[in-house]
Amino acid sequence: MRVFSFYEKASRAFHDYPSLSKLIVIFTVSSGGLLAYSDSKSYHIANNVDSSHTDNKKKKVVVLGTGWAGMSFLKNLDSSKYEVQVVSPRNYFAFTPLLPSVTCGTVEARSIVEPIRNIIGKKKGQILFCEAECTKIDAPNKKVHCRTIQQMGSKGKEEFVVDYDYLVIAMGARSNTFNTPGVEENCHFLKEVEDALRIRRSVIDCFERATLPNISEEDRKKNLHFVVVGGGPTGVEFAAELHDFVNEDLVKLYPKAKDLVEITLLEAGGHILNMFDKRITAFAEEKFSREGINLKTGSMVVKVTDSAISTKEMKSGEISSTPYGMVVWSTGIGTRPVIMEFMKQIGQNNRRVLATDEWLRVEGCTNIYALGDCATINQRKVMEDISVIFDKADKDKSGTLTVQEVQEVIGDIIVRYPQVELYLKNQKMKNLVDLLKDSNGDNEKKSLEVDIEALKSALSQVDSQMKNLPATAQVASQQGAYLARCYNRMEKCEENPEGPLRFRGEGRHRFRPFQYKHLGQFAPLGGEQTAAQLPGDWVSIGHSSQWLWYSVYASKQVSWRSRALVVSDWMRRFIFGRDSSRI
Repeated sequence: MRVFSFYEKASRAFHDYPSLSKLIVIFTVSSGGLLAYSDSKSYHIANNVDSSHTDNKKKKVVVLGTGWAGMSFLKNLDSSKYEVQVVSPRNYFAFTPLLPSVTCGTVEARSIVEPIRNIIGKKKGQILFCEAECTKIDAPNKKVHCRTIQQMGSKGKEEFVVDYDYLVIAMGARSNTFNTPGVEENCHFLKEVEDALRIRRSVIDCFERATLPNISEEDRKKNLHFVVVGGGPTGVEFAAELHDFVNEDLVKLYPKAKDLVEITLLEAGGHILNMFDKRITAFAEEKFSREGINLKTGSMVVKVTDSAISTKEMKSGEISSTPYGMVVWSTGIGTRPVIMEFMKQIGQNNRRVLATDEWLRVEGCTNIYALGDCATINQRKVMEDISVIFDKADKDKSGTLTVQEVQEVIGDIIVRYPQVELYLKNQKMKNLVDLLKDSNGDNEKKSLEVDIEALKSALSQVDSQMKNLPATAQVASQQGAYLARCYNRMEKCEENPEGPLRFRGEGRHRFRPFQYKHLGQFAPLGGEQTAAQLPGDWVSIGHSSQWLWYSVYASKQVSWRSRALVVSDWMRRFIFGRDSSRI
């Protein structure tokens, strides 16, 4: 009783006097000690604050979405400078890289989600959150039309309109079916937490159906045939997770199903994990083949019914049909309908995805920004601006550029056109002067002078280095943090711009354009083995990379709460195995 009384009093003290509370958390991740110390501050729940009490002078920022881009933007934004409103159908942030682990019970769904109100509640300013979906963006009138997720009594779902000064679109994307017949109706996707939970239930259902007494051997095999479509990181990781789940846990509970389970991975291209180093691709294909995962490359899905999946061999054109128990579709992303309608409104109807400039501003709009999977940066080509670059550098209007004139603008060129730096790096050249010298055949830098034609010749291959950024959590998170920093320095940079020269105009840009910094990527391959590809062409495959994966993913959780839950789930799995109950 005394112990209970002590904890009851302590709990009441923490709630009644949060400003006096201190939290010390000592945690160990991958044999490394981590120590965190923070003050618990009292704060007002932003959602209970009437917007009429906010400062009318503040610009209103509306954020659509609570995914990686939206969460990163909110965490880094100085919300005391703006009136901020968040609209999203999800009232939580999900750590999506661990979704494949949720499908098989390695990690629980609750462990990888963080309530968005926990995140915005810790901000200095007032942030209003609305659980609703955006149905229309009215750019000319600066309005966003929304619809509630929940039924509002007999009225059904209510619609409302939100005004904005700045709009940040971070709505993510949907799974791309490529208009393949039957995919929407018969396949599982793996984009949301709900998708992962449905897959988990479906796997258990397949095993339970296969053990019924009156089922035929043919139907038993059909129910235990799991098909994964898409050889990218998500599809490969899910196939590996499912293989481990079956062989480490389910075969013990369903011994008669051991020899009947079949996992098939379909990929239309020639190899899986084609965005990784060839060494990783080869290792993954060999490992899957050795462990009995049926890998079929060059196989495109043409139709899916409720009982069979039809594929076409890319080489021979032969079409075959195979019965299945469950299909998971993981073949890339597509644009959401509301974004497609917005693109038509602003004249981007011929594009696949929303286009922004290098500052993440939507092309054709002045106060709308787009981040993450719903958008792509339309990087301007050097050759499109070659004439104005030459004119800006040629200060004495002599018709030629000297070494000094080139050096005065070289920094601005590299910042404005990042493909130049990438090209120089690939050509193993120190700077643009070396490239001009090599193109001009002049060994003396001091005597180097180039005209417009020589500059065009030197930079003619630079734009070939341009690539679209991958649709990953890493990109979205960096974009959110970048845009938040821009908003935080908006007033300062209006007076003192810090960006590169405006080659098509006067002065400088307010901010430096967004530049993505690749920090590496992982591909878990099952059996406590992971492939890691880090900057500098560093490749590691095996158990050591698995522990690196554990450490990185634990450290990237957005709170100590989720970090503790994820690590405890991993420990539980090591000790007790995965949970196979259907809830």
